[in-house]
Amino acid sequence: MDRNILHIDINNCYASIECLFHPELAGKPVAVAGETEERHGIILAKNQIAKEYGVKTGEVIWQAKLKCPDLVTLKPHYDRYLAYSKAAHLIYERYTDRIEPFGIDECWLDVTCTRRDIKEVADEIRETVKKELGITVSVGASFNKIFAKLGSDMKKPDATTVITRENFREKVWCLPASDLLFVGRATTQKLLRHGVYTIGDLAKTPVGVLESWLGKWGEHLHIYANGLDQSVIPLFTDAKAPVKSVSNGTTAYRDLENDEDVRILTFALAESVASRLRKIGLKAGGVTITLKDSKFRCHSKQCKINVQSDDGRTIATTAFRLYKELFDWSEGVPIRSITIGAFNLYSKFSPVQLDFSTSPAIIKRRESLNSAIDTLRKRFGYTCINRAVVMGDEGFKSFDARLQNQIHPVGFSNAKKAGA
Repeated sequence: MDRNILHIDINNCYASIECLFHPELAGKPVAVAGETEERHGIILAKNQIAKEYGVKTGEVIWQAKLKCPDLVTLKPHYDRYLAYSKAAHLIYERYTDRIEPFGIDECWLDVTCTRRDIKEVADEIRETVKKELGITVSVGASFNKIFAKLGSDMKKPDATTVITRENFREKVWCLPASDLLFVGRATTQKLLRHGVYTIGDLAKTPVGVLESWLGKWGEHLHIYANGLDQSVIPLFTDAKAPVKSVSNGTTAYRDLENDEDVRILTFALAESVASRLRKIGLKAGGVTITLKDSKFRCHSKQCKINVQSDDGRTIATTAFRLYKELFDWSEGVPIRSITIGAFNLYSKFSPVQLDFSTSPAIIKRRESLNSAIDTLRKRFGYTCINRAVVMGDEGFKSFDARLQNQIHPVGFSNAKKAGA
């Protein structure tokens, strides 16, 4: 028997919630955006009216206002969005205990256990969310997670789209290959170079050919395009899903123009990531760095580390090495923002496999040092002690003092979204 899978997406999540707190803005184009004074003047979300003017997430405020001069911009309030996300989850739990969050505004639900018509359940959830929370959701309903996600994107806002085993070739195969989950920008370009334009083209391309282009990932995309995804939605036992990564990123107070600028900010961010890891009892098995230059182009690279760590110096030096391999200054384009992430996480109580280049005595000494640092920060505040590399530049020193409060509070990511 086919499963009944829903993917629920809160429409224009941040902007919709902000509009509830500003009823005077009804009928006006509204966007949630960062502070221009802190060089964070990026559109984070927009309501349906702003979307109709062509306002896009990720563009700078002045670009958005060229399209929509009457655009009203509001500061983000992440605590509100988390509260509404949790309230929505409580509604979903009335229908199933198999729920998989996909970011703050999206969820998969397996509602097979209800033994009801899938569209009927989807519409009932939509109406309940609208009535009880005052916001709308779009729902994709299908026999697997990939097509359910695709369905929720096909019709917005406040709509249900059903994709069945009988109609998926008609509904799905005509869509651009880039619409398929996990087909990012780089993969899309590779597929286009080989003449694969639609999901149908992807489905009909032999697995071996896709693997020659994309490696092992080619097999997964072939499975997804042909409706063969069998991934399971786990039991939802707690509002806190297992932490899969910890990251910290920010836009610099000025453009970064050389290696030393990057090194300073990298250490500041890595120290924050390491502090969070220690707080939740985890160690990183891998490090990732994402750079955005002044032309808003993203550069990203990641690697595993030999010995899992929650040490800021280890994470920073690894991230800085990745940056050196990744970024080329020859174009003369400065760096605007940096994000440092830790992934492949282990419990701090997990056994550690050392290598010949790692001294247990050095690891023990760093653990003792980090424990002392955490104790000091708990008593006197985060900025009571810091690495000397950050203290060498007065501008970065004051910037680092503000860093802890201006980062997105939701630093623990359970989502696997590309470019999220």
